[in-house]
Amino acid sequence: MRTDRWWLPPLITVIGLGAWVAYATIRVFMHKWYWVEDFHYLTPFYSPCVTERCVPEAAHFGRFLPGWWIIPDAAMTLPFLLLFRLTCYYYRKAYYRAFWLSPPACAVPDGHKSYSGETRFPLVGQNLHRYAFYAAVIISLINTWDAVLAFRSPEGFGFGLGNVILIGNVVMLWAYTLSCHSCRHIAGGRLKHFSKHPVRYQVWTFISKLNVRHMQLAWITLGTLALTDFYVMALSAGWINDLRFIN
Repeated sequence: MRTDRWWLPPLITVIGLGAWVAYATIRVFMHKWYWVEDFHYLTPFYSPCVTERCVPEAAHFGRFLPGWWIIPDAAMTLPFLLLFRLTCYYYRKAYYRAFWLSPPACAVPDGHKSYSGETRFPLVGQNLHRYAFYAAVIISLINTWDAVLAFRSPEGFGFGLGNVILIGNVVMLWAYTLSCHSCRHIAGGRLKHFSKHPVRYQVWTFISKLNVRHMQLAWITLGTLALTDFYVMALSAGWINDLRFIN
């Protein structure tokens, strides 16, 4: 009975997520243009680089996986990142409505005849989100380490536009990761009296403020990841030069 453009938000979600997934898939299996040797820029799509195909300088944790084209160079982290995003409470809402039409909008009939919730395979796997959060924290630490290592140049310490982009991406990734509902529960869940746990209460309060922006942060981090990767790719391919502020 709805006569407004209820279909527009799901359509925008399909276009946005579809475009990002297509870009990320192409980049992951390109196996090139991920490392800028002069300034130690490493795109997060290839971090940590662990296959035999990786440039030795970019393999900060060793090269212990075979260099088959079907294996992503960041095979140790990408599956966990994918699991963290797929099971995220916001992303569930987004792709349930946009891709599965379950339901596409309020007061619009569901695209399925029956509903069983997340109690059967494969949706029962959504409960793994709380464990994927711990993996996401480790991956955020690795990305932070990559951003720190990037403060290099042929003359020693260096600082350029690439550093700004890498640091900005890391900050947004941390904001998205910490705003996760699982993180909020870890900080303040299962407490009967906040007054007896003032530190955890302060942490829970901070995370709760981030949690309100979880949807926005989910989209922002998709943008910062794509921007960071494209900038590193453009530098590595020689399309542009890095804007340097120091060395």
